[in-house]
Amino acid sequence: MKKSLLCFICLVITLYVQSQENPSHRSLKIQLPVASLNKLADPNEIEIPLIEKDSVLNIKSTLNIKEDHWNTIVYNPYKDYAPDYPFKIFFEDSVYASPILKEKVITSRYGWRRGRPHKGIDIDLVTGDSVVSMLDGIVRFARYSGGHGKTVVVRHYNGLETTYAHLSRIGVKANDSVSKGQYLGKGGNTGNSRGSHLHLVTSFKGEYIHPEYLFEITEDNKVRSKELWVTRKWTRTRYHNSRRLTKLALYETEEEARKSLIKQTKVYIVREGDTLSRISRRHNITIASICKTNSIRKSSTLRIGQKLILKL
Repeated sequence: MKKSLLCFICLVITLYVQSQENPSHRSLKIQLPVASLNKLADPNEIEIPLIEKDSVLNIKSTLNIKEDHWNTIVYNPYKDYAPDYPFKIFFEDSVYASPILKEKVITSRYGWRRGRPHKGIDIDLVTGDSVVSMLDGIVRFARYSGGHGKTVVVRHYNGLETTYAHLSRIGVKANDSVSKGQYLGKGGNTGNSRGSHLHLVTSFKGEYIHPEYLFEITEDNKVRSKELWVTRKWTRTRYHNSRRLTKLALYETEEEARKSLIKQTKVYIVREGDTLSRISRRHNITIASICKTNSIRKSSTLRIGQKLILKL
């Protein structure tokens, strides 16, 4: 009996190897030894269904996220990389874990702020509040980083990185695997900060992305779409105002994203009290762009009723 069982195991292994060489096989048909047939309904053979390799593998097991620009001591290792626009980000999850364990109140958004780019969103918290990872991933960076203070960067399995800055305490180390919702550290006020808060940054291969383009910062914790195409508009702070959320236009296909790259032209009629700065902020375009399109200088005086061409 032991000999028959050994033969049976060898046969299964041989046929399995053959099935891997020929992916068209959907099952194994095995002729059994006579001694093993007395309890089987079919005395000729049994069929063992095969699970196709692609049906059981997911992003986490097919992508080695530490292969590309993995650096645990440099905050942004992608300084020599320039992406092609638009680029795609795919999410396995339809929801994320809130980075803080209470209501999320945004105190400053992604965009131009006090004459400087603000490349993330600020979420109010009290020093000592727990901060957790939004998605599964691996800690790439966990140390002090200049203006960000004590910082943790997690690279996720779709290539996205989330940064948790101004922490008072770091609770993980580089190369740690973390699950969605897992503790990363304590919120605080370290680095260049004007009060305790979480500075949350989202980036892909070094390109900062408006976090609210990817995630709904609400109590529902929803990922905006399983597949999102990112254009320059959603990576450039000059197109956004840190005081208000930019009108969202999600690009879920490459076609939608490429169509959006075609600039729209608008004729704007100057009204009383208008300045180039005010028009620039209202339409999320630069003063330099307005001046170049209309062949005027930054010091030019605007007249009521004057027509300006705006390339949005």
